[in-house]
Amino acid sequence: MVGLVDGNNFFVSCERVVDPSLRGRAVAVLSNNDGCCVSRSNEFKALGIPMGTPYFQLKDRERTGELVFRSSNYELYGDMSRRVLAVLREEAVSVEQYSIDEAFIVPPTCEADLEAYGRRVRAKVLQWTGIPCGVGFAPTKTLAKIANHIGKKRPGGVFVMPADPFEVIEDLPVEEVWGVGRRTAVKLHAEGVLMAGAFARMRGEDVRRVGGVTLLRTATELRGIPCVDERDYDADPDSISCSRSFGEQVTTCEALVESLASFTAQAAQKLRRHGLLAAGCNVYAQIAAPGMFEEAGGWEAGWVSRTAVFPQPTDATNEMLRAIRPEAEALFTPGARYRKSGMVFFGLEKPGAARQLDLFTPAPTLAKSKLFEVVDALNRRSGGARIQTAAEGLGPKSWKMRRELLSARATTRWTELLKVW
Repeated sequence: MVGLVDGNNFFVSCERVVDPSLRGRAVAVLSNNDGCCVSRSNEFKALGIPMGTPYFQLKDRERTGELVFRSSNYELYGDMSRRVLAVLREEAVSVEQYSIDEAFIVPPTCEADLEAYGRRVRAKVLQWTGIPCGVGFAPTKTLAKIANHIGKKRPGGVFVMPADPFEVIEDLPVEEVWGVGRRTAVKLHAEGVLMAGAFARMRGEDVRRVGGVTLLRTATELRGIPCVDERDYDADPDSISCSRSFGEQVTTCEALVESLASFTAQAAQKLRRHGLLAAGCNVYAQIAAPGMFEEAGGWEAGWVSRTAVFPQPTDATNEMLRAIRPEAEALFTPGARYRKSGMVFFGLEKPGAARQLDLFTPAPTLAKSKLFEVVDALNRRSGGARIQTAAEGLGPKSWKMRRELLSARATTRWTELLKVW
């Protein structure tokens, strides 16, 4: 049996850990630049406000105190996620993180009563981290997803899939099955398949005709036969990227270059954390469409991109910025307004990887890598990017992501620790 542990309204639950006054209130966490609701408390859902509702439509209800909003506090959510995983690793044989708020677990073989085990795990996570969660057990990951969804609605927060899963999935809409997207559901509906039970009974060739081998695996898992491979979330990535929408639209070359330098520095830190080098980088930006009463001035809305290849694979931020700057400047068109920028490292490899050099390629050096490892360590210790390159800009940055309702990063920054009076 495999279990799925999923944090309830995870972002909101994290906010309530650092601000207990939010408990029992209608709270929502907003997307980047405080755009729309991406996580809602049960009290917020009870008011009938759907996911994705724009923040500006709800500001009047915030002023009256009916609703409470918080900006996305990714530092807090990431740290709370690590704490939950640490608890799960103490209670389970293995833990496979699926997302920031979900993890598959394998219970010890000695645990005969899975419901009691699930309640114990749930209680420990709540006591040690303050995060409420739902737990579901089933023979496969796809069924565990369904069991978890059911468990969240039960008083104890735990559900164990019965030996015959058709008792549960017979009347479950097919679009609620993990792995069945909106378009695939439309195709299944066209085949007359509306419920998960009917989907699980489809012939293999019919399933493959609709959605290929991946969909066939989902149907097989619904019958209680495991066939979804375990994913290694700690494995080295094939690429590393960083991008953000701007808090205010960018109209100067300096601001555009600063944003790309900042994103490159953040991605370089991830690169060093994995112990990898990058051969080059793609930088890109999105140009906003002109307004109703504004002339385009010779520029068109859309995406622009450039590629920079490093003299040799590196993880040193300053070497990357030196190569990227001319390409970043080339993205700028006078008069244009930019709404987003980003970058992607490619050609990732380990430092000791064999590669063919020419006579004019400088010999690799680890000195700069050591330098930025020290910078990373100092920034981790201080809880923020206290040490950064001048290319990332000095002083206030209008392009920074807007988070006007940001709560305290109370678990990662010394200056924002909770105060107990």
